[in-house]
Amino acid sequence: MKNSTISFIGAGNMATSLIKGLLKEGYLAKNIWATNNNLAQLNKLKRLNINLSADNRCAVKMADIVILAVKPQVLKSVVTEIADLIRENKPLVISIAVGINLKSLQNYLSNETAALIRCMPNTPALLACGATGLFANRYCSSAQKNAAELIFRSVGIVVCLAEEEQIDIVAALSGSGPAYFFLLMEVLQLAGIELGLSKENAALLTLQTALGAARMANESKQSIQQLKQNVTSPGGTTERALEILDNAHFPDLIKQAIKGAKERAEELAKCF
Repeated sequence: MKNSTISFIGAGNMATSLIKGLLKEGYLAKNIWATNNNLAQLNKLKRLNINLSADNRCAVKMADIVILAVKPQVLKSVVTEIADLIRENKPLVISIAVGINLKSLQNYLSNETAALIRCMPNTPALLACGATGLFANRYCSSAQKNAAELIFRSVGIVVCLAEEEQIDIVAALSGSGPAYFFLLMEVLQLAGIELGLSKENAALLTLQTALGAARMANESKQSIQQLKQNVTSPGGTTERALEILDNAHFPDLIKQAIKGAKERAEELAKCF
């Protein structure tokens, strides 16, 4: 894997995070390429000492693994430009473009037997604590699947999916998930302020509580349900708060929101 050449087509925030993760894991800078038509964006990566180019074809010619890290609306034109090289050299192609399924990617490549992997990382990958859903088509070898997992494990955890359709669930759950937690944290802070805390104290208490709860859920051998129960004393403040949330159908609202996000992901796939 560490002798493979990896070419990132697109050098935005997610690509940059993956490159940094690979370098931190000991991957050689000389084996990494990144392209972008924005020279200012490329210049930001100079300090990483990787290979940089504004020419996608140049980077793909060298690649054992091609990571498509461009916006969905430009993916078709980008892939069409390099399709002949993909067909000739047969690298593993990994797409992190939202909403574009592997069938569409096969059509762009004019290649039904290309080794393709579709991934859905989330923004905490920018801090190397992300969560990625990964689906590989049947033309990927075990070595190629392992290579893809290693790449995304450099920025967090990886969940391998049995069906491509599950990517839409991942998009709704963990892809959009940080926004759900940010919303809850925002509301907690506002509630604290409205009840009399300073903005600074409300923010500090909210952030540390979120961090602590996440760490307990991650490290404890107890279930999340049990951890919740441990905080909920009969007749106490937590029980009152949870009753109010339950009476307002808060759990059902969350489920509806995730279902709506999944449906939107499915709708977006039909646009490409």
